[in-house]
Amino acid sequence: MKTARILLKDMVTFISHSPTETEELGAGWGRECGRGWLIGLSGDLGAGKTQLVKGLARGLMAGARVTSPTYALVHEYPGGRLPFFHVDLYRLETREQIIAAGLEEYLVRPDGVTVVEWVERWLKEDNAAWFGPGRFRRARLKILGETDREICYEDFGG
Repeated sequence: MKTARILLKDMVTFISHSPTETEELGAGWGRECGRGWLIGLSGDLGAGKTQLVKGLARGLMAGARVTSPTYALVHEYPGGRLPFFHVDLYRLETREQIIAAGLEEYLVRPDGVTVVEWVERWLKEDNAAWFGPGRFRRARLKILGETDREICYEDFGG
């Protein structure tokens, strides 16, 4: 398995060479997560966001089959080590729309772990200011090739 982790100040870059490696990274994050964590994902369609979330669910022992909640906006997985919430903001463009859809509770003070695809739709101009006191991990996924992905992430908060 060819993987690379590079620590540049507070940012970590992980190069994944397969969907399995992306999922394994997510599983490691899931084992590490604590209550109140929020993980925000950004990246083009097909960059591996949902694959990473599948690993997170496995690491949290959620046990359910993970699919993208693009049309449902949120999927809840209550049966694991911690409640797990998977939010997809692809169809929403503003904070006002996100609040009107009832998603703010998942983003500000999650009662478990929340992962948010297309998190930039909530953040806009800043990183952690719109989140509660918990830990926030911001990850950007980039397509490098057919199966290769660059996953850069950094943590904010407690």
